[in-house]
Parts: sequence; C-alpha cells; structure tokens
Amino acid sequence: MKERQEAFYIQQHLANERTFLAWVRTALAMKGIGLLVFGLELALGSGEGAGRTASLGVSLVSYAAGMTVLASAVVLYFRSRRQINNEEFQSSGITVILTGILVGVILTALLIYTIFVYY
Repeated sequence: MKERQEAFYIQQHLANERTFLAWVRTALAMKGIGLLVFGLELALGSGEGAGRTASLGVSLVSYAAGMTVLASAVVLYFRSRRQINNEEFQSSGITVILTGILVGVILTALLIYTIFVYY
C-alpha cells in the first residue's frame, strides 16, 4: 500500500528529492568557502600568525554551517516525504531562515577575515 501511495504523488516526491539535492549543494558550497579561504591563506599567506588563525576560524564556521544545513536537509526531506504521503504538506520556513542566518554568519566571517588580514 505504501508504494502505491508514493506512486500517486510521484511528482511531489521527485520535487522533494530535487529540493534535498539543492540543500546538499548549498551545504557543500558553505564548506567550500571555508576550505577556499584556508587554502588561499596557506598558498598565498605566510602560513602562520593571525592570518592563519583567522582563516581557520572562517573554515570552522563554514564547516559547522554546512553540517547544520545538511542535517536540516535530511530532516526536512523525510518530514516532507511523510507529509506528502499524508496529504498534509507544509513548507518549511525555519530551514530557510536558518540557512539565511548561517550564510550571513559565513559572509560576516569572510568580511572580518578580509579586514583583519588584509588591512
């Protein structure tokens, strides 16, 4: 019965999977920003001192933000799947707000890093 119910809502389930993959790409991009900053500091900077500490901080913030978005995406995917099958779907505003805040934190960390290291 469950397979039949999911087949009835196949378009919604496919859209749910695409949305999940978009959240995964967002999480990877968040982590990639931190990795890029840290790699650039190692390649172009002195590799020690305040610049390295700041780049490590940005990398850790980016990693934590990416993992938070990834965890939220997994929870959101399974919640949406259940809601689609039960015909009670509600969009998730909290995940969007959380991601917006985390992106803001990463951008602020990048700004602080840039000001602190290069000026």
